[in-house]
This record gives sequence, C-alpha cells and structure tokens, in this order.
Amino acid sequence: MQERSSVGDLAERLRQELNRYSPGGKLPSSRALVERFRVSPVTVSRALAQLAAEGLVVTRPGAGAFKARPRPALTSTGDTSWQEVALSADTSPESVPRTVDASGVLVSLAAPAPGVVEFNGGYLHPSLQPERAMGAALSRAGRRPGAWSRPPMEGLPELREWFARGIGGAIGAAEVLVAAGGQTALTTTLRALAPPGAPVLVESPTYPGMLAIARAAGLRPVPVPVDPDGVKPELLADAFKATGARVFVCQPLFQNPTGAVLAPERRGEVLRIAREAGAFVVEDDFVRRLVHEDAGPLPRPLAAEDPDGVVVHVGSLTKATSPSFRVSALAARGPVLERLRAIQVVDTFFVPRPLQEAALELVGSPAWPRHLRTVSAELKARRDTMSAALRLRLPELALPHVPFGGYHLWARLPDGTDESAFVAAALRAGVAVTPGRPYYSAEPPAAQIRLSFAAVAGTEEITEGVRRLAAAYDEVRT
Repeated sequence: MQERSSVGDLAERLRQELNRYSPGGKLPSSRALVERFRVSPVTVSRALAQLAAEGLVVTRPGAGAFKARPRPALTSTGDTSWQEVALSADTSPESVPRTVDASGVLVSLAAPAPGVVEFNGGYLHPSLQPERAMGAALSRAGRRPGAWSRPPMEGLPELREWFARGIGGAIGAAEVLVAAGGQTALTTTLRALAPPGAPVLVESPTYPGMLAIARAAGLRPVPVPVDPDGVKPELLADAFKATGARVFVCQPLFQNPTGAVLAPERRGEVLRIAREAGAFVVEDDFVRRLVHEDAGPLPRPLAAEDPDGVVVHVGSLTKATSPSFRVSALAARGPVLERLRAIQVVDTFFVPRPLQEAALELVGSPAWPRHLRTVSAELKARRDTMSAALRLRLPELALPHVPFGGYHLWARLPDGTDESAFVAAALRAGVAVTPGRPYYSAEPPAAQIRLSFAAVAGTEEITEGVRRLAAAYDEVRT
C-alpha cells in the first residue's frame, strides 16, 4: 500500500512540474529522480509509466522520458444519432428487447469517493487479497516452459483437473472448460442453453449481473422466490409448468443477496423437478471459497449429485482472490458440453495461458490454504461486527438471515421507508450501500439493501459505517 501511495505522489509532483517543460523537452534521468525525491527506482519507473499512460510523457528506451507533444485538436465528432434507430429497430421475431442495463453490476464495481465507507463492494479489500502470493505465482508462471504459447482451447489439463476435484462426483477433467471469470462463464452458458425470446427461471431476489446477462441475450427472466432454505421447490415446479422454461439459474450456496443455502431436503427435489421438465440447472457456485470459520462442513455442489447432465456448474477463483484474477470453470456432461465449448471458442478463443499457469501456481502453493484460512476467520469477524452493530444502532432493520459464508448481509428496511431516499442519504453521510431493487426481475416485496463487509479495511470501518448508516436513517425518518 505504501509503494502505491509513493507512486501516486511522485506522479502528481512530476505532473505539476511538466508545465516548466516545452513539448519534447527531456525530463531528468531516472537516477536523478531517485536521488531528488528519495524513492526507489521501481517507484520512478511506475510513476513515469503512469504519466505515459495518461499521454503526458513519452519514454524512449536508452534515451529517457520526454514531455509529450499536445494532441491535435479534435475535428467534428460527427452525428451518431442514427444509432438510436439502428439499435432499437425491431426487425427480428424476438419478443424481448435486448437493451442492456448494467447499473446493477456497476454498483458493485464502481469505486466510491475518498472517505466513503464501501458497503457496496463485491470483492475482497486489498488487505484480504493474496497479493504477494498472486505476484509470486505470476512470476513463476511466466518462467514456465511454454507459458506464453497458446493453451489448449478447453484450458490447461492440470487446471481442469483441479477444478474437477473441487466439484467431485462423476465430474472429471474432460467435463471442465476453463473460462475467463464467472460472468463470462454465465454469459456463455445462457447463450448455449436458451434461444432469444425464451423464458429463463431465476431466483428472486438474485444477482443483478445475471438479470443483465439474460436481458442482453434477449431472454425473459421469470422470478422464483427463495427463503432462508433456498428456492421453494413447489414454486419452481409451478414456474416450469407455467412458462415452459428449459433453464433455471441458481446459487445453492450462500445465495446472492440473501445468503441462503439450499436445504438438504430441497436439493434432490430441485434436480428432480428440472429433470422432469427437460430443463437445465445452472449452478453458480461463486463463493464456495469464502466460507466463514464457524460454518461447518459444506454441502457438495449440485453437479456432484447429478448423474444425468442436468446441472451446468460455474465455479470461479475471482471472489477469493482479486477482481483481476479472472479464472473460472464451466463443468457439464453430455452434448451440451460441446455447445458450451464452441460458443466459448468463438467469443474468447481461450483464457490467456500465463493467467492459467499463475492459477495453477497459486492453488498449488502452501500460501493458498493459508490465505483461505485467513479470509475465513476475517470474514466471520467482520460478519459478527456488522450484524452486532446493526442490531445495536439500527434495530429497525430486519436481518432475516445471517449467513455462514459469503461477504454481505441482506437487510429489510422498515415498512414505508423510501429505499432510494435512504441509499442517497447514506451516501451523503459517507457510506455507500447497494439498493435492493436491482436484485428483482419483477416488483420487489419490500425496501431492502445489501451491505458488504468484505470490501472495507476492517472492523473499525464497519462500526463507523453503521454509525453513519444510522444517521442516514434518522434523516429519512424525520
């Protein structure tokens, strides 16, 4: 963290000094900058690279860094209004518009302003990410023989085997495809399983990114309610019959946003209902590696209990590592696997081999189990801190379920509370939360918010964030 700050500070100082140079003027040498600002050569190199990326300087190997010449003034930007017609014209038989609403996804990706407590984050805080282990893995991977050559289209055999072992059951390496992150894998899966205009059953509430994927593909999301024990089988059966859907997307383990775990007595029912409907179950197993210290044994993936190829399984390393470590797996049995493979090859060719090699290095190192144990203990502490602080300072918020895994709590606001007004007031108070509305494909039953405890620096920041949240609630209530 200190190195990053030094890079930013040096880049800002050099940015200010550029006004003294003429275009093409040579900046002091790297050695002179090291001595003058008392920083490391690495810091100087990274600061100059940052300015080069901004188009402010030009670096020439062996010659040094020079102030960039100003870009020529832009000419007319042209008239792009024709695109509104081209993108909206209904020239196909699809009954569902393919407009893309990414707002629900961007909420968890956007970085809040400085000083704002990030209760809306969807990834581990940098202090929880295995940065050193990932860096070491990437360094070792880059030196592996053939590391920069083209990998097999399906992924490295060793990595496919590792994912297969994690799923268990009859799934083997031959049934696994390595994909570029869970979102990409889910997009490939829905394209493979459902034609445009078809209904797709989704949990309600569910991950906004799934709703965005479905709608972008021209699919019609149909909600099936969940409770603390997961999706309700009787409503799932009714939805299949009413819609004729052939796909159900679910998160059986620590569901986003409710944190629900599909109950043992419901697991077989879900598979039976889907099999009788001639439908696929897409299992988004996104946070299996973010289990809390007090969780106890986890249920196996649904795919491990499926002998008939009903389940298409999606698992990812991203949530347990870093948003930039986008390595995931698609697992399926039967003819659908070839369709998944064909679509993935057309869309992305393959996941870059250095990243796959780095994933192998990471999960095979002693640092990996240590990292998972550390995260497991830390997430439990953060969950307990947040739930206790909410009960103390905001008893009006209902917490129907406190999960033993994942990275967030799902809270219901008191009846009559304006969800949008509360989210806006929270941001004014200095805390960013995720509104509940984007998690529903139809009208939501109540005002709700999702509160992440993984993206903040620690328990002290959680306590302060809840204090600010209580102040925001007082504002909207008065």
